[in-house]
Amino acid sequence: MQDEKLEGVGVESSEVYEGYTGTGVASPPDAVAALRRVSVFADQPEEHLRWFVENSEELPFQPGDLLIRKGDPADRMVVYLEGEVHGRRDEEMADGFVYIARAGDPTTEVTGKLPYSRMTTFPAFTRAVTPTRALVFPERLFPEMIRRMPALAQRLVGIMSDRVREATKADDQRDKLMALGKLSAGLAHELNNPAAAARRAADELLGALEELRAADLRLCRHHLSPDERTAVAEFERAAVRQTAATQTMNSLEQSDREDEVTAWLEGRGIKESWKVAPILVEAGVDPSALQEMEKRVGHGALADVLARVGAQLSVARLAGDIKTSTGRISELVLAIKEYSYMDQAPLQEVALRKGLDNTLLILKHKLKQKNITVVSDYAADLPRITAFGSELNQVWTNLIDNAVDAMAEGGTLKVRTVREPLNVLIEIRDNGAGIPEGVKARIFEPFFTTKPMGEGTGLGLDAVLRVVRKHRGNIRFESKPGDTCFQVRLPLAADAAR
Repeated sequence: MQDEKLEGVGVESSEVYEGYTGTGVASPPDAVAALRRVSVFADQPEEHLRWFVENSEELPFQPGDLLIRKGDPADRMVVYLEGEVHGRRDEEMADGFVYIARAGDPTTEVTGKLPYSRMTTFPAFTRAVTPTRALVFPERLFPEMIRRMPALAQRLVGIMSDRVREATKADDQRDKLMALGKLSAGLAHELNNPAAAARRAADELLGALEELRAADLRLCRHHLSPDERTAVAEFERAAVRQTAATQTMNSLEQSDREDEVTAWLEGRGIKESWKVAPILVEAGVDPSALQEMEKRVGHGALADVLARVGAQLSVARLAGDIKTSTGRISELVLAIKEYSYMDQAPLQEVALRKGLDNTLLILKHKLKQKNITVVSDYAADLPRITAFGSELNQVWTNLIDNAVDAMAEGGTLKVRTVREPLNVLIEIRDNGAGIPEGVKARIFEPFFTTKPMGEGTGLGLDAVLRVVRKHRGNIRFESKPGDTCFQVRLPLAADAAR
């Protein structure tokens, strides 16, 4: 299927090939002599070259002239004698895929429809960028050309094969870059949230430390005795420990307790009691504890003691927020490193559960956007397998990403692993719209996609199939509206991926 779409397209490249003297090399005015300078025609007999020229149409083009329109019937071969042309799949996109064909470049000077090609329409718009001279040879004379010039036909088939291979590699790379772009956008959001939270907490921490210093200075004026200072320190330690512990109060209970503490503080004439009350309640402090502290330090010092305790609790809370946020960032960075198997050998023992979890973590932003619930069911006895870990993670990424795209908001994604006698089974199941019957037979074909233009190249499931086969495994799927399941089976044998 690949040559149907890409064989008439030159390969995007900036290389200068041996024997190529420059862009758009000038050729002799005589078309036969000019044709002999084209590498695949160089050793052909004079009469064969003359026959080819006599049956071709020689055309001149100026910069900007359109040579080929996307969608035109693929019914001609083009040999460039002079000049350079560029092709784009979409002329509206400034960064659309560009191929370059130049006279004098052995890899691109012959383009268009080639013998034995199954291409039916041209896949790109082609325009001259320099003054260009070309021979256009009609497809209807291919059988006669093959009969007269069999060696030429073999060379042209070789050019077509090389072009398909290079163009497929370019499309594959572009598909990976598109996938990377989607992952990067989600990761940027996931990393930005904890990074922004850590920055806010750090800014607030500076203010809390200033409040703590001010409270310390005010408290020093009371000249507390050693016993009173010990009482304050014990009260602070207990409050900090309680704040760090898991809180079980619901919002209504917390509001009621805040009202009680605020009323007690206001009854003692303590200013801004509404500000310190929530912090004290979060630390498990109630009116009885406050009354006990008042007995131990005296009413005169109580306001400054509570101000210092509140500042200390704020510092502890903000430090905890920073720790949580930076921990989240470290978790994401570790997941990315494990996902890509950075600085590790390509082939190694792989924990499938870890790979699936890291993939879900990296795609978390997309899952949250559509409010998708993830249900994981991993076999407890799942062993490690010898595999290319980063390539398997691409399989999980493509399957999960497709499943998410297929689901409406609020869907359910199920990820399941099972150990079988000879294989390990990985299932990716979604409750989306399902795969239409008319396209089920084609979903693993290269370049086939049901996504809108610009959202996919159709190489995702083709890449999945190739990676699974590389591991001596197999992939199958079942789909109906509301239930689509892809099953990947990978052998347990240690040498399966070698």
